[in-house]
Amino acid sequence: MKEIEAKTGYFSPFQKVLLGTDGSVTHLLSLAVERDIGVVTRLQEVVAADRRIAAILKIREGDPVNHRIVDLGEGEDGRPLIYAISYTPLERLAPEIASDLMKADIPIGRILKQHRVESRREILSIGSYPADDHLASVFGILPGEPLLSRMYRIIHKDAPLMAITEIFPSGTFADTRRVIVDAPARLHLGLIDLHGGIGRVDGGIGITLDRPHLLVEARVAGTITVTGGDEESRHRAEAAARAVIDHFGLAGGAGIILHSDLPRHAGLGSGTQIALAAGRAVAELYGMDLSALDLAGITGRGGTSGIGTAAFDSGGFIIDGGHRFGEGEEKTSFRPSSASRGVKPAPVIFRHPFPEKFGILLVTPDTPPGASDEREVDIFSACCPVPLSEVQEICHRVMMQMLPALIEEDIHRFGAAVNRLQEIGFKRHEVALQHEVVRQLPGILCEAGAYGAGLSSFGPTVYAIIEKGDTGVADAARQALAGIGGTVEEVAARNTGAIIRKV
Repeated sequence: MKEIEAKTGYFSPFQKVLLGTDGSVTHLLSLAVERDIGVVTRLQEVVAADRRIAAILKIREGDPVNHRIVDLGEGEDGRPLIYAISYTPLERLAPEIASDLMKADIPIGRILKQHRVESRREILSIGSYPADDHLASVFGILPGEPLLSRMYRIIHKDAPLMAITEIFPSGTFADTRRVIVDAPARLHLGLIDLHGGIGRVDGGIGITLDRPHLLVEARVAGTITVTGGDEESRHRAEAAARAVIDHFGLAGGAGIILHSDLPRHAGLGSGTQIALAAGRAVAELYGMDLSALDLAGITGRGGTSGIGTAAFDSGGFIIDGGHRFGEGEEKTSFRPSSASRGVKPAPVIFRHPFPEKFGILLVTPDTPPGASDEREVDIFSACCPVPLSEVQEICHRVMMQMLPALIEEDIHRFGAAVNRLQEIGFKRHEVALQHEVVRQLPGILCEAGAYGAGLSSFGPTVYAIIEKGDTGVADAARQALAGIGGTVEEVAARNTGAIIRKV
C-alpha cells in the first residue's frame, strides 16, 4: 500500500480496512454510514470467460461466467460508495445460489451468508488509477481523480467461486479536508504588440483546451510537501503554495499531489496553470476566496500574457489588452512573463466561447522543448521591437478577420487568420527558432486539409484548426513525425475555466 500512497496520498484507517479486509465489504460499509447498503445493478450477463478471467478462476477459456457490475450505495437510491465488478463460473454454483445471484440488487456477501456458504477471500491485487469519464460520472468526481481498487477471489472448497474487483474514489472515507483543482491547458496564438509605440505592449490571443489538463490536490498538513509530476512542476507548485501561505500569514501547510501534469515547455501554459492550481487549492483549503487575478499576482504569473490566467478563470477564446509601456509604467522593456515578476496580469478585453464545431489537432514533436526563462529573455531582447507595420496588420487581421469568423463560426476565415499570424510580428521569430520539422508542420497540416495551423507560444506544439474527426490531417501529422516521434491528438476547446471540488 505504501507505494500507492506515495502517488495518491496517504490512506485513512478505514480506507486501509476496505482495501485489505478478508470479510464482507457490505457489512463494513453499513457500519461506516450507519444505514443499510443498497445495491444497484448496472449490468448482468452470461459471457464466455476470456483468457485472463479463466486463469483467475481456474476454469477453461470460453466457459460460461456470470458478469455482474453493481453500485454499493447508501440505501436503495443513495450515492454510490463502491463500484464492483464480478465474474462467477456458473458450473460451480448450486442452483439456488445461481438463482439469487442472477436476481438484481442482492449483495454477494448477503447471498453467501443466506446460503451458509463457507468461503474465504484471497486478495490478488491492490492498486490505483485515474478515473475515466464513466467512473467519474458514477462517483460524481472529476475525470483523472485517483481511484483505489482491489481484486480478490472468493474461495469455496478450494476452488475460486468468484473474482471481484471493487473500486472507490480516494476521497471516499478520507479523514482530512482536501481540495481538488482541474486546470486547463491553453494555446497561445500570438502576441499582438511588441512595438510599444503607443504606450502599450504585449496583448495575447489564446484558446482554452479541454485536454491535456492538470489535476492538483491539496490536503491539510503541518508543512508544505509536493508529490507527483516532475521536479520542475513540484518546485512551481511548492513555490505557489508557499506564496499563498505567506501572503495570508497562515500557520499550517499543505500536502499537494500532482495527479496529472501538463507537458513542460511545450507551448501549453503549464507553468501558469501549475502555479494557479496549486495556489487556488491551498487558498480554498483554508477558506480564502481569491480570484484568478489575485492568484496570479500572489504567485507571480501573467506578467506578459494574460491568456493563462484568463483560461484558468473562464476558458474560451480570449484576447488580453497587454500592459502600459514606457518610463515609469508597468513595463519599461520587452520581456517574457518569466522576467516580469510584479507586473499584474493583462486585462481581458475579449472573451467568447470557441465554436464547438471547430476541431483542434495538437501535434507535439519530440524535439527540444520551447524556450524558457533566460533564453526567452534573450529572444525578446534580440527581436523587439517588431516593425509597427506588422503590429498594425496583426490588429487588422484579428479585428476584421479572426473575431468576425469566430462569432460567425466561419472556419475558413478563422483558419486563414491563423495562417497569416505565423508570418508576421513576434510569432515569425518564434517559428524561425524551431526545429525544421516544426517549421514545416503547419504547411503539411494545411495541405492535408486543415483550415489553419500554427505554433503555440514558443512551441514545439503545433495546433491545427480542422473539421471534427478529420483523420486525414492526423495521419499527415503522424507521417511528418515518423523520423523524430511525438504525439498527435484531436482535442476540443474548453469554454469554462478551472473546476474546484472540495472533499
